[in-house]
Amino acid sequence: MPRTPPEPAAPADSFTGGAPAAPRAADRLLLGALRHSAGRGLALALVAAASTGAALALPAVLGHTLDLLLGRHGTGAGPWVALCAGLVCLAAVFDAVDELLSATTTARSTAWLRHRALRHVLAAGPRLGDRFAPGDLVARLVGGTERAGAAPAGLAGTVAAVAGPVGGIVALGLVDPWLAAVFLAGAPLLVLLLRAFARASSDSLTAYQRLQGDIAGRLLEALGGARTIAAAGTAGRERARILAPLPALSRHGHRVWQVQGRSTAQAATLVPLLQIAVLAVGGLRLAQHHLTVGDLLAASRYAVLATGVGVLVGQLGTLVHSRTAARRLADVTTVPPVRYGTRTLPPDGPGTLELHGVTVTLDGRPVLCDVSLRVPGGTTLAVVGRSGSGKSLLAAVAGRLTDPDTGDVTLDGVPLRDLTHDALRRAVGHAFARPALLGGTIAGTLALGVDAPPPAALTAAARAARADDFVLRLPAGYATPCADAPLSGGERQRLGLARAFAHAGRLLVLDDATSSLDSVTEHHVRQALVRDVAARTRLIVAHRATTAAAADRVAWLEDGRVRAVGTHERLWRHHPGYRAVFAG
Repeated sequence: MPRTPPEPAAPADSFTGGAPAAPRAADRLLLGALRHSAGRGLALALVAAASTGAALALPAVLGHTLDLLLGRHGTGAGPWVALCAGLVCLAAVFDAVDELLSATTTARSTAWLRHRALRHVLAAGPRLGDRFAPGDLVARLVGGTERAGAAPAGLAGTVAAVAGPVGGIVALGLVDPWLAAVFLAGAPLLVLLLRAFARASSDSLTAYQRLQGDIAGRLLEALGGARTIAAAGTAGRERARILAPLPALSRHGHRVWQVQGRSTAQAATLVPLLQIAVLAVGGLRLAQHHLTVGDLLAASRYAVLATGVGVLVGQLGTLVHSRTAARRLADVTTVPPVRYGTRTLPPDGPGTLELHGVTVTLDGRPVLCDVSLRVPGGTTLAVVGRSGSGKSLLAAVAGRLTDPDTGDVTLDGVPLRDLTHDALRRAVGHAFARPALLGGTIAGTLALGVDAPPPAALTAAARAARADDFVLRLPAGYATPCADAPLSGGERQRLGLARAFAHAGRLLVLDDATSSLDSVTEHHVRQALVRDVAARTRLIVAHRATTAAAADRVAWLEDGRVRAVGTHERLWRHHPGYRAVFAG
């Protein structure tokens, strides 16, 4: 499966003017959130409809009550006054229930979106890191899901916000058709106003959220390199780098407020004019004895409801925010998850690893070029090369942490693509230069994998990695939380090695996993790797000549190609370029 290229530095309107796949994916996400919250969303819509109904009934009841009170003796007005009070109280109750349902619906939709997005991120694996900076990805998964999760409640609110003006227009027609006709004459201007608001807001919000993700990514990088920044004394320069997108962010933020302010100002001009026109015609109809005073009161209230642009603009703003965030969230799902096959490995395979014509391209540049290698079962292959030669990428391809653009990788004759997830991860173990301690405790970190080895196996793996001594000195030994364990870089690497040793299957891939170890510790680990670790075949990304010398064979990479394969002694003797790799 091809790798996804890194995300380009997109222009401000890239997500609104790009391919139609992103809007469709965003709409699918929002529809999924709507379906997941269908029950609460329906209840919210019913409550909103009931609240709107009460708001529409109140002017008519008030008008009729006023006509009764203005009659000769006010006969029969008592029940109508009580009904007015009841409608006011009922509207207040509906508003309170609406707020509660809106909050719970948004929370439920947000949780569903976050779980779905997190599952996809974990299923896509390391390839997402080639496209999204970690801070940007976190911003999309946290803030983006919260905004997108507001869509169901926002949709219900929009329906209610539309129902109010529509109901107000219908009620105006029932009071007097001339009043509805006057209002409808100016309605197209309101529609154009709302359309312009939605379009302009969408463009600015897209750029605003993209820049927020950019700043988050830069901040996360700075936090990871805080010690380097402090040692270099470049805090001011780093602060300027992090905040470099801030002027553009401010510009787009101001643009959002300007659009909203202009729409509000236009509405503030247009709405009173419409209401005045309705009242003027109503006054004429009252003077002509076609309307009562109560009818005019009701008409004035219905004119206010019919021009409820402020509420509608707010709800449209919520929907625009939600859809913009959903587009950015959907962009993450364009990186496909890793697909696994249905096969397992032959039970007695020796662990032979083969790469056949493997090519991997990043940023339009081939990093591995037609690499073919065979690592016989039971042997150790050291991969050597200068920085940027493709060593770590070859290690990732060998364990299927990424897939080549062309070519194939097999283990005991079975393509890695064809293996089931569990069969692949039981067969291949990995250790890295900067291991992540994800198990909660030291023991949990060592046990992290498809299967959890027994405690005795974890202890044996820690001894093989020379980690047992310092683990036992921790406050709670293997039960010490990782967050409470003051570990050096070398100690973290030894824990990473121990985890890999505990889960060693047919193939063990060590990607610069001993770079922080001193020479004596590395020597002991190297001996244990052959003597005590169950892995049949080992592929080691090596930077030290001693590591290469201890391997059965060495693959020398240069510019993404295999320059030569042989023993360390032969390559050292016959290739000055090979010796130069270790010289600098």
